[in-house]
Amino acid sequence: MERIFSGFLLSVLLLFQNHGIYGAAPQPRGTLCRTRPLDLVFLIDSSRSVRPNEFEQVKVFMSQVIESLDVGLNATRVGVINYASTVKNEFSLKTHRSKASLLQAVRKIKPLSTGTMTGLAIQFAITRAFSESEGSRVRSPEIKKVAIIVTDGRPQDGVKDVSARARSLGIELFAIGVGRVDMNTLRQMASEPLDEHVDYVESYSVIEKMTTKFQEAFCEVSDLCATGDHDCQQICVSTPGSYTCACKEGFTLNNDGKTCSACSGGSATDLVFLIDGSKSVRPENFELVKKFINQIVDSLDVSDKNAHVGLVQYSSSVRQEFPLGRYNNKKDIKAAVKNMSYMEKGTMTGQALQYLVDNSFSLSSGARPGVSKVGIVFTDGRSQDYISDAAKKAKDQGFKMFAVGVGNAVEDELREIASEPVAEHYFYTADFKTINQIGKKLQTKICVEEDPCECKAIVKFQTKVENLIKSLTRKHIL
Repeated sequence: MERIFSGFLLSVLLLFQNHGIYGAAPQPRGTLCRTRPLDLVFLIDSSRSVRPNEFEQVKVFMSQVIESLDVGLNATRVGVINYASTVKNEFSLKTHRSKASLLQAVRKIKPLSTGTMTGLAIQFAITRAFSESEGSRVRSPEIKKVAIIVTDGRPQDGVKDVSARARSLGIELFAIGVGRVDMNTLRQMASEPLDEHVDYVESYSVIEKMTTKFQEAFCEVSDLCATGDHDCQQICVSTPGSYTCACKEGFTLNNDGKTCSACSGGSATDLVFLIDGSKSVRPENFELVKKFINQIVDSLDVSDKNAHVGLVQYSSSVRQEFPLGRYNNKKDIKAAVKNMSYMEKGTMTGQALQYLVDNSFSLSSGARPGVSKVGIVFTDGRSQDYISDAAKKAKDQGFKMFAVGVGNAVEDELREIASEPVAEHYFYTADFKTINQIGKKLQTKICVEEDPCECKAIVKFQTKVENLIKSLTRKHIL
């Protein structure tokens, strides 16, 4: 059974390797996903609170976004505004016609290292950067005007009115905040909907992970199946402007019209979610985590004989929300997940893993002997305690461990938690808003059969996974 299950996971691994989900450098867009023509201007805070090495990380972020663009006179044009107490136009939309010259220009940018006049920088973007004299094109539905603002502090001038003027002129504003940034300021600057245009990272060391958000945001989708921008679990059949889903031989399409079933009688699995409820997650993102849990629950055959689900939340302490077997139908599980309250406080992942080992899969907590044990650990930051011993114990006891990280999660810790082969059992995304994409992949990974004869259809699934290719990050961050 282990060999069959591992083979099944290997096929899906091909999908993830193509999209940098594990923190690898973002891959350039292929011909299937050309970026739409843009007039794109970066507004970069280089005030004294931004250290030189942090400013270099901002430049890496800009460079990676530029790498994913189709740059040219009739494609995307890029400008950069550098600001602190004053505003410096590093280069205009008309200055560079090639990606190579843009990247070289970004490398030469130096920080200004004074105050934080964000409003002044936005006004400069309105009056000069997006002017026709500086290379901006006439406003049209085909060519969007986009500004990406990166700042790490509270501005020393007003941003509300000037941002409203920018938006009224058709400039789409994305606001990225770092560290001690004032979140209300970000919301005042950004375009609607705010959950798509406001992003936060705890430090500059992780800002480059935002790249995939903008790669996806700027992607021009013409063939939803070819680009992977669909919800089909197995086969996507393209139609003009839309698609339908189908299944491979040996699978049947479920009632949702998207997922496929190979397990004829369901699978006997004990599945426990171990969820980070620390204060860095934030309440709005915790709601997304609950949707992520219920997304996976939807794919399970929950019943007395098949899948059982347990839920544990942790922060500075560990709290069992409900044990395995308490609920024997999806409706009750999903209701309990929705009613889960947010703990806040710290991030004691090691303590939580030890709880999983000692309690969650014990007979007294509803675990069944001889049934596959699966743990899904979800975290958004570095653990405040040691995880090595507990992570090893979980795997030594035969638990199939998946690790899912978001935002400031430490990928070395995710790898340490994940079962072998590690690359197939851990996932990372910079943005809480894209965890549903990871949920879709986990749905296909949790099918574990007791009878190997029932897994013939899964063995067939090991080949030709190209129809599953999907870009992970569509929106972005905490």
